[in-house]
Amino acid sequence: MSQLRDRYYGQTVDEWIAAGPAELARDAIGLWQIVSFGRQGFGLSGPELIDFVRRNLLEMFAKGAKPVTGDVKKVYHWVRLTKYGDDPGKMADAIIDEWQASGRDPDYGGVWFATPNVYEEKRGTRSTPHST
Repeated sequence: MSQLRDRYYGQTVDEWIAAGPAELARDAIGLWQIVSFGRQGFGLSGPELIDFVRRNLLEMFAKGAKPVTGDVKKVYHWVRLTKYGDDPGKMADAIIDEWQASGRDPDYGGVWFATPNVYEEKRGTRSTPHST
């Protein structure tokens, strides 16, 4: 599976997993995005899709990401989800188990992953390249 190439960009699974955390410097990454790309980009299903998701999660956790969800109180963009613990392997297993138990693919309202620079940022403080 590691050398399988995606149908959109031609990256191998290993290349895609290694490149994914670059997005964490500026934004959160949704579980739904990972699952969807595994299915559609690489044509994965069953145990191969689960392995792909797990490897992605472990890579993001190694880069400092934590599970988050949108902030319903609107103070921050994201709120850290502590219910999964702090151990990377246990977090990955719990998130995958929760997804599998739901009987459906995750959607944008589910768990996301972000580094502290993203999930600790308060609303209204994000600078943009066009702000003066």
